[in-house]
Amino acid sequence: MQRGLFFEELEIGVLYQHRPGRTMTETDNVLFTTMTMNTQALHLDAAWSEGQPFGQRLMNSMFTLATMVGQSVAQLTQGTIVAQLGMGEISFPHPLFHGDTLYTETVVTEKRLSASRPGQGIVTMEHTGRNQSGVVVGKASRTALFWLKPTD
Repeated sequence: MQRGLFFEELEIGVLYQHRPGRTMTETDNVLFTTMTMNTQALHLDAAWSEGQPFGQRLMNSMFTLATMVGQSVAQLTQGTIVAQLGMGEISFPHPLFHGDTLYTETVVTEKRLSASRPGQGIVTMEHTGRNQSGVVVGKASRTALFWLKPTD
């Protein structure tokens, strides 16, 4: 059975690299942008975007963020997370473009047992997304409630 890691198995400071990467397509961008009712021309209007600072459409940053979190699921949280508690500092220091490939890595920065929920622990992770050239395109701090390893 494929699963993520239980609270005790997550180690502070360890770099978890999530592979394979995800090549971002024009279809991804247009579909996600329109599904979320975002009318930003930087995602939808190629002719207009050519005259903007990056000279082309940008991938929707919310899609970038969702993909960064999604890439970590199989390795870290599949079947071992109780709930996502929140997101902290989020930044997008460089844009992603159609055709770029996103690779994500995660470092656990904090963890503690839950004071109010026996059998569970709180974990803070920092996700970093990079394009195919290694340029950081996104960072996000995320806190989640994890199950402790079952005793039986």
